Amino acid sequence: MAISSKEILSKIFKNPEDDLALFRNLDVLEFYTDEKDRVYVKTLEYNGKDKIVLTDKKTAPEEIVRQLFLHELLHEYKYPKDRIKLEVDVQFGREVGKKRADIVVYREDMQTPYLMVEVKKPDVKDGLGQLKSYANATGAPILVLTDGKLQNNLLRTDPNLFEDLPDLPKLNETVEDVQKKIITFDDLEEITNLKQLILDLENAVLANAGVNSFEEIFKLIQTKLYDELETPRNQNRRFRVIAGASNKENLDNISRLFAESKNQWRDVFKEKDDIEIPANAIVPAISLLQKYRLFGSNLQVIDDAFEYLINQDAKGGKGQYFTPRFVIDMCVRMLNPKKNENIVDTASGSCGFLLHAMQHVWRTEITEENYGNSYELKRKEYADQHLFGIDFDPRSVKIGKAMMLIAGDGKTNVTYANSLDSELWDGEAKARFSKLLHRFDDFDLNTKNREKMTDFDFDIVMTNPPFAGEVKGTLLNKYDLGFKYDKNFERTNKHQNKMTRDILFIERNLDFLRPGGRMAIVLPQGVFNNTNQEYIRRYIMKRARLFAVVGLHGNTFKPHTGTKTSVLFLQKWHDDKEREKAGNYPIFMATSEKPGKNNSGEYVYAMDENGNIKKNANGAYVYDTDLDVIANKFVEFAEKNNFDFI
Repeated sequence: MAISSKEILSKIFKNPEDDLALFRNLDVLEFYTDEKDRVYVKTLEYNGKDKIVLTDKKTAPEEIVRQLFLHELLHEYKYPKDRIKLEVDVQFGREVGKKRADIVVYREDMQTPYLMVEVKKPDVKDGLGQLKSYANATGAPILVLTDGKLQNNLLRTDPNLFEDLPDLPKLNETVEDVQKKIITFDDLEEITNLKQLILDLENAVLANAGVNSFEEIFKLIQTKLYDELETPRNQNRRFRVIAGASNKENLDNISRLFAESKNQWRDVFKEKDDIEIPANAIVPAISLLQKYRLFGSNLQVIDDAFEYLINQDAKGGKGQYFTPRFVIDMCVRMLNPKKNENIVDTASGSCGFLLHAMQHVWRTEITEENYGNSYELKRKEYADQHLFGIDFDPRSVKIGKAMMLIAGDGKTNVTYANSLDSELWDGEAKARFSKLLHRFDDFDLNTKNREKMTDFDFDIVMTNPPFAGEVKGTLLNKYDLGFKYDKNFERTNKHQNKMTRDILFIERNLDFLRPGGRMAIVLPQGVFNNTNQEYIRRYIMKRARLFAVVGLHGNTFKPHTGTKTSVLFLQKWHDDKEREKAGNYPIFMATSEKPGKNNSGEYVYAMDENGNIKKNANGAYVYDTDLDVIANKFVEFAEKNNFDFI
């Protein structure tokens, strides 16, 4: 009995559209059941098999990928069915049948392998080594490794030398035809799994190159971004493998592009930095990235990849994890930033808060309708003048700058500095932030503030400070919360022995705000519940109005941590009189019950009535979370209580 392909694919894959993103049409496969309710797929290649059972959960995803790729070979690349075979024994010396190639396309003589395909289920990392061994055993010049999300096309030019192909040759094309094809901006594919691509770069290209993977991958990403932005859309991409050129010539081409990108974005890499990838590894490195487009891509996809990359580079240290985009969206919706407001994230990481604030302002105020032909210029001016990020990890700063470029602001104010110790900021950081210092009426206070860079006039702070790590020593002397408090919750003259960084960030972020400025900060639940931290809660209430608390689900930051967290929303008092006059006031409180992730930390998507994953207006997947509902409920609450920023 025939059954719906959608029904079967949703049972085999967590997210069919994402897991099988390489394939344009998932309805080409025919599924049916027999009298024992076993599920079969009708094979698209007829060499003795007309149906394949899919009851084995381990092999079913791989078989689906194989059948869809067969459809591509038959209908997109036009190879005839009689030149294709499945599960072909590969002979290694005297051993026969120990290994089998998933798909082999033969030359016209039907004896000589021309193209060999190794199929994996989604997100399986290995396979290239196995495929290369097949090529060396059979002499096949073209190799393909695919998992349904990504596809690696290799050309074997020597027994141990493999180059990447931007595409496979069709039936009547040669390899040279493929290599000489012009790749314009519109030909580039949106990246759906950058994390897997980075894994491929690490495992297949840079593993034995003797270089720092994080640094070299970021150099390639910056160079790729520069090419996408600066090369005219209708011209051949400069970030590509040059057909017929030597490894050295390809390395020189990418090195020149990287040098140009450094000149354009001077504060990302140092002037002396160069591409350090060896010449024999540059061609496969370029070819893995060249056909994809980073500009306009799903930012959560890129975030996940960068989060993986930064934690890999940590080498066993405490990892860093970025705030999920749906948490950021809730914060931005609730704080409702305006086009003339200055925003800072004091632990900016991948700049998610800044990016989504920027997109919110672009969407609500700086529109083509409001500004006509000058709206794009106005958008860049807004990003340049009003968005600021600070992070003490140089890798995070690189990530933040790259994310801002990908999102389209063209320039960034992401600064490498320690937010908790602004006296140590370098001249560049001080110059960037000096125009936003708070101006005191007292001359001496103003002079001291210019020296120590402590009090600012930002309209909005949005941040997720690091929970891990403790601060000790003289830095604690600079903070009220660095001292002990008595039973009446008054500050004493005795210093704390140590303090977690997130607590100091509470006070520091309040110092960044102007009177009346507002803040969203992610904090561990203990700050709200522990009896021994009541003095912290009282300190917060003394300096700011608490207008909302949203408890996040325990899965929100998995798989990195299961720490229970909440988002605290504050508006800084103008003075003590305002606080006293306010008396008792309403506070919005909510708890998320739909986290958008499962217990393993994998994203969970919202489904429509037909069983399809929902997409937003931009075509991105919608996560199964209730934080958007909470944000909307808060807006109703704020309007009812006459909040001045909604």
